[in-house]
Order: sequence, then C-alpha cells, then structure tokens
Amino acid sequence: MGRTLVRNPVAAAAAALATLLGLLTPVAAATPAAQAPTPAPAAASTPLAASWTPPLSTRGRWIVDADGNRFKLKSGNWHGASGTWNGSGDTADPADHHAGEDSGRMPLGLDRAPIAEILAGFGELGINSVRLPFSNEMIHDTVPVTDASVAANPQLRGRTPLQVYDTVVRALTDAGFAVILNNHTNTTRWCCGVDGNERWNASQSTAAWETDWLFMVRRYQDNPRVVGADLYNEVRRSVLDDPNWGSGDDHDWFAASQHLGDRILQEANPDLLIIVEGINWTGLPIDGFPHDRPTLEPVQRLSHTLVRSGKLVYSAHFYGYTGPRHSGATGIGETHDPRYRDLSRDDLYAELRRQAFYVPSTPDQHFTAPLWISEFGVGGRDETDAKTRAWFVNFTDFLIRTDADFAYWPLVGWHENRRGNGWALLHWDAAGHRMGLYDGDDWRADAWTRLIDAPSLTGHVDPVPRWSMLSPDHGDFVQSLRLRARPDWDSGARKAACPDGQRLVGVAHTGNRGLCTDIGAGDLWAASGAYEVVTDERYVASGGDWASGYTKYQCPQGDFVVGYAVRGASVSSVLCAVARTSLGSGGRTVWFDRGDNRPASGKGGDFAYGNYKGQCADGEYAAGVAFTGRVGSSRTPDALYCRPLT
Repeated sequence: MGRTLVRNPVAAAAAALATLLGLLTPVAAATPAAQAPTPAPAAASTPLAASWTPPLSTRGRWIVDADGNRFKLKSGNWHGASGTWNGSGDTADPADHHAGEDSGRMPLGLDRAPIAEILAGFGELGINSVRLPFSNEMIHDTVPVTDASVAANPQLRGRTPLQVYDTVVRALTDAGFAVILNNHTNTTRWCCGVDGNERWNASQSTAAWETDWLFMVRRYQDNPRVVGADLYNEVRRSVLDDPNWGSGDDHDWFAASQHLGDRILQEANPDLLIIVEGINWTGLPIDGFPHDRPTLEPVQRLSHTLVRSGKLVYSAHFYGYTGPRHSGATGIGETHDPRYRDLSRDDLYAELRRQAFYVPSTPDQHFTAPLWISEFGVGGRDETDAKTRAWFVNFTDFLIRTDADFAYWPLVGWHENRRGNGWALLHWDAAGHRMGLYDGDDWRADAWTRLIDAPSLTGHVDPVPRWSMLSPDHGDFVQSLRLRARPDWDSGARKAACPDGQRLVGVAHTGNRGLCTDIGAGDLWAASGAYEVVTDERYVASGGDWASGYTKYQCPQGDFVVGYAVRGASVSSVLCAVARTSLGSGGRTVWFDRGDNRPASGKGGDFAYGNYKGQCADGEYAAGVAFTGRVGSSRTPDALYCRPLT
C-alpha cells in the first residue's frame, strides 16, 4: 500500500523559499485599514507555476487558465487561520481546541515545521491549489501571535494573524500554487455548529461582511495566483432561523452571495473566481420535524448571473458521517435518517447527482457551471469502520468518474507517536517529525493516488455559449457593467439587463424572470454602447402588427433587446441596444400566455420555474415584447417578437 516517495519538483522549489522567508522581518501590528496591500510576489519559476497562467475563468463546466487550458482544482484545505478553539474553556489550552490542535490563529503547523517544508509536503501530495480559510475576526485581530506558535518559523515573530496569512499566501503563490481565499467563519473559532458562525451575518452585519471581503480582495489584487473568493462556508440554520435561497430577506444566501460577488468583480478584482457554496442545513434535526441539507439543489430554479460572465463556480461539501437529511450529530441532533456512509454505492451516487453534480453535468443551462467539492475527508490510520472506509473509496471513485474539482479537508495536522487527529494528510509532532500519507501505513493512500493521477480533461477548452438567468424578484437585476455606469433608465421600476456580451432571448409570462445568451452571435452591442428605452409602439411598422390587439414595445430595426423593466408584475419598458452589425428583419411571434413556448432543444433551461415562458430560437434575437391591459390581465408579457440574427 502506498507508493515510493519521490520529491516533486514543486517540493524542491518550495524548499528554496526558506532563504526568502528567512529574510522577512517582523513588522509592527496594525489595523486592516492601515496595512498596505501585500506586494506582488516575485516571479515564480517552479514547474507548477509554469504549468498554468493566471487568471482563471470558466467555460461551461470547466475552469480554464488565461490560455484557455483546463485547470483542474486539485486542492487541499490548510485550515487554522479561521480558528481552532471550540468556544469554551481556555483559548491557550490545546485541550480546548478541536482535536487538541491549537493553530494560534494561523494556518496550522507553523509551530512545528517551516513553511517551505509544509509546502514541499503539498507538492508531494500532488495538489496544485490551496483553499485558505480565514475569519472576519482574524482580519481585525491586532494581537501578535505568540513566539511559541511560530517556533518553526521565527521570521513570523511579532506579526498579527493577518500578517502571517499574508506570508503564507505569498509563499504558496511563489511556489506556483493557486490560492482560494475562504471566509470560513465570522469569529476565530472552530466551525460548524450553532456557534454564531451559521451565516455570513450571524455575528456581524452584511455590510461589515462585504467590507471585509473587499478589503481582502484588494489586499491581494496584485497577486494573480490568488485566483478565487470562496464567499462563505457551510451556511446553515441558527437556533431560531433558517437561511434561504431567494426569499429576499436578511437570511437570503442567494441574494447575499449574488450582491457580494458582483461587488468584488466590479469594485475590487474583475479576475477572481466567485465561489458560492450551497445551503448546508435547514430545519430542526429532530425526527418528525422538517429538516434537509439542500446543498445546490435550489440552483436549478434560481442561479447566479454575475456582472462578469465566466467567473462563477459552485461548491459543495460531503462527509460520510453526514447525510442528505442527517446533520452528522451523534446524540443530540441525531435523527434516524441515513448518513452518506449508510447508502449503497448506487444510492450514494444518485444523491450526489441530485444535490450537486447535476450542475456541471447538464450543459447549456442557465445554471451550468464548474462544481468544486471544496471539502471532503475521512479519518486515516485509526479509522477502522468498514462503512466509513467504503464511503471514502466510493466517493473518490465518483470524483474520478465525473472528473470533478476537489479540495481535501484538511492538509495539515498534529501527531504524537503517530497518533492524533488522523484526518490530515500530513502531520507534524512537537519535535517537528513529519508523518505523511505515503509512509506506508495509511489506508487512504491508494484512493488518494488514484484520485490525483486519474485521467482527466486537459489542454485547450473551446468557448461555449453562455446562458444567464435574470431574476428581478425583489429589486433591480442589472448585470451589464455598461448600464450600471449609466443613469437610471426607468426610475422607480425594477430593472433587469443581460450581462455585457449577451442578448435577451426569453421572458416569463409571470414572475418577471428572463433569459440571456450569446449563442450564435457573441457580443452584438455596438462599441458606442448606444441604447434606447422603448415605452410605446412607435417602432411597430405599418402593416407589421405582430400581436394584434396587444400593446407592443418593439425595438427599431438594427436594435435588439438587452433588458426590461417592470412595475409590480407589469411591463414598464424594454431596453434596446444598437447592434454592431446588421441584423435580420422580418420575424415571428412567440406566444406564451397559455403555456410554455420554448425551443425543443431545451437550451437555457427552465429559467422561470412554475411559470409560463417564451424563448426565441438559438439563431434569433428578441426585438419586442407584447402584453395586454384587458380586464383580468396584469400587463405581464404575453408574446415575444423574435427576429433572425442574419
């Protein structure tokens, strides 16, 4: 079992960082507002760095680098900066920290091993990226770390936790690793129960959460190998309240992640991947009461559309001791629902597809995106339960089968005499002796090796058409950066507009949802960005009444619809953009007042679940919307005027 240990070229390069890190001198503690952004890293020349070019973006279900080549996230979690204290007892006593491991408010292991040695271990594991958790409290923590907590890295003495985080980010990216920033908790303590960290705004305001994120993104904006913002970890129920996906209230995780993702891309760094995890838990974990682990299941009905296309990644977590409707608890909070480890291989795979894996495996939908399993893991040498071991093998086999992006939890742990928190892949004892996955006595080594070395898509990924949902359910949903920079085009109405480079091709009869795409044409909008707001029938040509008896808001010839506005449920205006090339004339009427009227291909997906909707064909553009104010009607869309692109 295991394999011969060969030091990866990345490991050797990481070891060379020791000289650099040894030259870094401590700096005085400062508040976040006073700390300058981290300088850009020195030019990396490791084999790993040379294998990919930042920044990263997405094409359909794949993550690609700046050259359009597939970049599979083979990641691990280096935890600790978000906290290991259990929430009671002495913060200085390791016994009061998770698994007896006190991280010192930093990535774990810096008291036991030099950073370069830890990174060398990461290279031996074969990963190319690191999810690096932090807490909001850590950002503002001005108390220097203790000398003992950085005993193996004395150059870090006197630094604040954030300054240590800076050094770790720089070391990782200099070695060629991609770094994903992860807001794990509000407070610096262990996650994830009913602990004040259940939501992004459980122990702080949403405004403070957004401010902290913008600070962190700007701090590393000059480091191109900081590639992603993982917005919040395991959103779940508090004592009294559930999070939700689209209700428009203070607990709406869809709305909060949508808003922050747009702000990061518009105000701080347009190059980052925006990573959104599903909802981890709702309801009371009591037999007979409603409870569920929604994960990403709601995305098929309501998906994100960011102001920059090609930057959205969805994520999910799976552990054998939890289940589709099992909290993972033993004793209080335990129900009789099956855990994932209780499921047969086929039933497990069916649940994984239902909860998350349909997102990347269903092409040409408004929700199609890469899926990153940003946490999964299992106990190592001391784990003897047959079901648990079988679950891990089955799960890694599924990751291989689906060519999924992944991040193991955790990378680093402690051990004493080869005993301790066995979940980590690399362990160090108090004397700095390492215990690794490939020492020959860890049953996980075979599954991990198959996962890391599994055949997968590599090389260039061709661009694919984009499909985007518009959801002005509770307010404006203007996803065009061009329009965000212009005056309000229909004051007092709720406005929706496609991302730049896309055109409107579908609207719902009720519910106000819309569908955008770039299929067959790419970016149609003229370089001038010219547009017109249409609120009457002035462009309906004589003899060209395409919806007799209905009010028609139609674009002039040469324009196409990129947005619309509503007041209540009623159409208020359509937004017509001037095309950069000549467009086809003529056209056809697509009625959807009495049922769905969409192309048979199903491309775009159900963008208005539970409502009638109309959609132009792939080779068409929307040139107008018709509605009626007759008795019994609410002036909602009834028909689209679809014209050929050429």
